Amino acid sequence: MKLGLHYWNYTTPADATQIAPALAETARIAEQAGVSSFTVMDHYFQMEGMASADEPMLEGYTTLGYLAGRTERMTLGLLVTGVMYRYPGLLAKIVTTLDVLSGGRARLGIGASWYEREQRGLGVPVVPVGERFERLEETLRICRQMWSDDNGPFEGKHYQLAETLCVPAPLSRPHPPIMIGGGGERKTLLLAARYADACNVFGTAPADVAHKLNVLRGHCEAEGRDYDAIEKTVLVTRPPLPDVDAFVAEVAEYARLGVTEVQTMPDRHPVEFAQQLAERVVPRVDTI
Repeated sequence: MKLGLHYWNYTTPADATQIAPALAETARIAEQAGVSSFTVMDHYFQMEGMASADEPMLEGYTTLGYLAGRTERMTLGLLVTGVMYRYPGLLAKIVTTLDVLSGGRARLGIGASWYEREQRGLGVPVVPVGERFERLEETLRICRQMWSDDNGPFEGKHYQLAETLCVPAPLSRPHPPIMIGGGGERKTLLLAARYADACNVFGTAPADVAHKLNVLRGHCEAEGRDYDAIEKTVLVTRPPLPDVDAFVAEVAEYARLGVTEVQTMPDRHPVEFAQQLAERVVPRVDTI
């Protein structure tokens, strides 16, 4: 089982001058321990429900660019890119840039976006849910075309591109892996069946994940897609450090469902979290 670290909170340490050093040191410790991926959020305000909206937040792809220069092996990506925040052609170029500068370690995590407070606050268009999913599908098609030999136009309902030129091409082959995040059964998992190299669902409980994966399997059958060709990943909501045995047992249940990567989130100072993760959790997850 691969273990990823999802860095979701920039409030600790409290001094803004220490955000970059803490981020870099957390990534260094995680990579040295064998953590396989490092992800950050694609938000501009902190998520309400997790913390106050006015707590510190960094732009995701700038943060990943910083981490690309501080790491050597971990996969880097957003968990997940909000489709409304960037024009699709520019998004493909941004992820390509990350891939080239990181030596082929970028992953495009993407979803339909949802946080209307930050969108309204910063002037991002707020559109109906159905339109967001239409835009998500067009974005997936555009990214795949940008990362192919087809430099021609793209004509969609929401996006029209005269050229899909992307030079240099990504180093990842055939392209940076596309991971669709979310567990929506009618649309999100259907798009995962059509376009994704990987899916990501919330690990609220193994039974819930099993249900979502069964839905994905059904969509794959309907789409003529090989279910086993899609990597299954889970963002585990259970904190690992308070009860390592329970966390490892839950991860083992996900492994039996065919999940090959789980992500975990710091619940304390991120450097301390990474140190304890390296000592107490990574060696045990490696054996699953």
